[in-house]
Amino acid sequence: MHARLAMHGGRAFTQEAEVFVFIRALTYATLFVGLVLVFLPAQVLSWSGAVRPPTIGSLQVTGLVVVAIGALLALWCILTFVVVGQGTPAPFDPPQHLVVQGPYHVMRNPMYLGAGLAVAGAALFYQSLPLLGYAGMFLLATHVFVIAYEEPTLRQTFGAEYESYCKQVHRWWPRI
Repeated sequence: MHARLAMHGGRAFTQEAEVFVFIRALTYATLFVGLVLVFLPAQVLSWSGAVRPPTIGSLQVTGLVVVAIGALLALWCILTFVVVGQGTPAPFDPPQHLVVQGPYHVMRNPMYLGAGLAVAGAALFYQSLPLLGYAGMFLLATHVFVIAYEEPTLRQTFGAEYESYCKQVHRWWPRI
């Protein structure tokens, strides 16, 4: 039985390896989403006494749209890591190639932005200032993580290629 080979960045990548990377990425993403974007926000809502609004109004619809946009952006990022980078978003199982395509073509940290949007959308849905505060703290924590760990690691791993990317693409603001 011969495995299909795909070429990524000049290296052969078997279909089985691609599926295994996808399963790992899906597992890590599910754990991250489950903890940081579902469990902890639910705790914030419970602690603050927030309940589901009795009716669905324009704020709730807007919140759901923002949640959907954030979730789709994060999913696009995960798939880009798997297909282009041959790795996962997890720091302990990173992509093998610098990912500068898809949403990473316009912003260096779109996955964090997508996750933050999803939580902010939930805050809008529930009309919860504590949950909006959690979203802000999440974005602050990711910023510190990016500055203290992620960027130095990417510089060390990808060198001049990453430096060039940083000069062309902003950390948090999309380039137009």
